[in-house]
Amino acid sequence: MGPGLTATAEVHVVIDPALSEGHSVSLLSVTGGPSILAITPRRANELGFSAAERVDPVRLTGAIADAGITLNDADHLFYLTVAEHAALRDEPVFAGARQLTMADEPLFAQFTADAPGDDLDEAFVELDHWLVFGTFVDGRLVSAASMYPWDNSTLADLGVITLPDYRGLGLGRATVRAISAHAISLGYEPQYRCRLDNAPSVALAASAGFTLFGDWHVIVGGD
Repeated sequence: MGPGLTATAEVHVVIDPALSEGHSVSLLSVTGGPSILAITPRRANELGFSAAERVDPVRLTGAIADAGITLNDADHLFYLTVAEHAALRDEPVFAGARQLTMADEPLFAQFTADAPGDDLDEAFVELDHWLVFGTFVDGRLVSAASMYPWDNSTLADLGVITLPDYRGLGLGRATVRAISAHAISLGYEPQYRCRLDNAPSVALAASAGFTLFGDWHVIVGGD
């Protein structure tokens, strides 16, 4: 059986010509809901699927394999509820958290030098992203989060890193809450993604008020 699929659940096919090539095939398994295959018209032709079709998981798995398509390992997708939006609007920003700019480059450079390499690769937190926030302790940047608009949408994809010696103190949560509140004020919807096996990141998402929406697979080679 293919990733994120069960033997009994049909997959809803959505053909979207606006999808980028990097997202030309993706599978979303909504928590407590349907599985949705989003594909470009070209990929639909390759797979032999039509719009609004409901595909048996066995047929889908075979069609993907026959087309030579491989999907990446899944990410969890988390979003904020309407109640959390309201809570963030009323919540004061943590005293040590603020927006970062390019003027913070020396502090950010020291932060990335101190952060584990695996965290830098997975979280993809960059100072030149669309929106960046950091949390400081005694003048030292110890947690940082950045966002960028997702595939030309109003979803703001979020990455966050907290230095190992400062974890478990609520600083990652403070950073995520601060950047999310600011993104919402600009009309964007925060999107928190992490690998299924990244237990600390899953826990951080929950502590920061995010709710699991579903699991998402995208074609290998996508951006």
